[in-house]
Amino acid sequence: MKIDDTLFIIPARGGSKRLPRKNILPINGKPMIYYTLDAAREVANDENICVSTDDLEIKKVVEDYGLQVPFIRPTELAADTSGTREVLLHAINFYKNELKKEFTKICLLQPTSPLRKAKHIFEAYQLWNDNLDMVVSVKESKANPYFNLFEENSNGFLRKSKDGNYIRYQDAPKVWEYNGAIYFINIKSLYSKPISEFEKVKKYVMSEENSVDVDTALDIKFINNIITNF
Repeated sequence: MKIDDTLFIIPARGGSKRLPRKNILPINGKPMIYYTLDAAREVANDENICVSTDDLEIKKVVEDYGLQVPFIRPTELAADTSGTREVLLHAINFYKNELKKEFTKICLLQPTSPLRKAKHIFEAYQLWNDNLDMVVSVKESKANPYFNLFEENSNGFLRKSKDGNYIRYQDAPKVWEYNGAIYFINIKSLYSKPISEFEKVKKYVMSEENSVDVDTALDIKFINNIITNF
């Protein structure tokens, strides 16, 4: 089954200071972005998949895989300070104005989550309803504001971030962190406010393993080990 009411956006900026060219670095012998393209193609048709990049090499790598890149992202949307919201709105407006295709929601898929599978995307999609701002993938956080997260008070002493007298970690309320893998976003909500101000947000829980987000060379080695041995 294909999801045909959603624009899938894969942002792939050429610049990356910590891990240069990370979106196309090899993972188990193929460019990292291909894993996200594979997952997206299982749930959507190519015409509804948009790779937004400012980089001609990334464009070529993607098109060598058979997916047309619809535009080159403007330079002002490819800087370290460029916001995700602006990148997404640029893609939405391009499809609306240039291709005459309109959608009610998008799915943001970051290439740095190569262990996110098509089944995860589809399961997150099943949680959607049009009254939501967003369905977002999360993992259970090991850091807990009731138990092992602290803030410094005015006297310079550490205090728990949230009040709670929990002796064991497992007794504290669960908390969740965005894992960066899947974001289904209501386009009306995106036009009206920043993602950080969304209020109607539902979680889709993923495992620690599938939530790995590539940010360093060590992450690359870890993912290669997972793919090779499992």
